[in-house]
Amino acid sequence: MTDKPRVLFLCVHNAGRSQMAAGWLRHLAGDTVEVRSAGTEPADRINPVAVDAMREVGIDITGAAPALLDHDTAGASDVIVSMGCGDACPVFPGKRYEDWKLADPAGQPIEVVREIRDDIRGRVAALLDDLTATRR
Repeated sequence: MTDKPRVLFLCVHNAGRSQMAAGWLRHLAGDTVEVRSAGTEPADRINPVAVDAMREVGIDITGAAPALLDHDTAGASDVIVSMGCGDACPVFPGKRYEDWKLADPAGQPIEVVREIRDDIRGRVAALLDDLTATRR
């Protein structure tokens, strides 16, 4: 791992879970971690309910856009966190992988998306703690 760990959050549409995770990590880590997110079949836009849920906790993800996973981005990442993409997420040898089982916020009411958001926050905080301990 480089001095600045590179984390890629990966899901199918890159419109909800992975965008919220990227928003949380940017918020909690500042510029100490390089944050990326992508999808295997990106949506046209970010889930507006996910945007609203993140805005409620002071994190603005409106500037993010779903992006297609490319091999260069994955290859240049130290940690790849997949979220519900199963076999659609490719495996890149030599990378640290985490597979987070999270509900899909697509089509869910704000109350459910808040729970997903808060679950993601806890997982991101634990990941950041681990990355920080690894760098010591």
